[in-house]
Amino acid sequence: MLGIGAATRVFLAAGATDMRKGFDGLFGLVRERLQEDPCSGHVFGFANRERTRVKLLYWDGSGLWVCAKRLERGRFRWPEAGQGASRHCSGAELAGLLEGLEVGAARRRGWYRREAEEKRRSG
Repeated sequence: MLGIGAATRVFLAAGATDMRKGFDGLFGLVRERLQEDPCSGHVFGFANRERTRVKLLYWDGSGLWVCAKRLERGRFRWPEAGQGASRHCSGAELAGLLEGLEVGAARRRGWYRREAEEKRRSG
């Protein structure tokens, strides 16, 4: 299965994606639309216009995974197209999003995180 650790980044493609796309189509979107390397080991998420379907693309070192989820009721709280090509989130935020939480609405507690420390130093 997907091993989303602390070093794995999650990119959510803002706006709508044609859910008929499979391995090759999503691979191309990651390269062209998100300007990222699909074989990086990071997770790339895509949603349809109605926000009722999500697909994840992930390279595990030996091949590509495409995972899909379709909601029977409700909608995912997906980033809108006007928010840039993609939005970054953590593995925990992705899990919350797939469970119905709104990414960005929750607040993180102020404990130490290495990524935050590095941003503060470089910023």
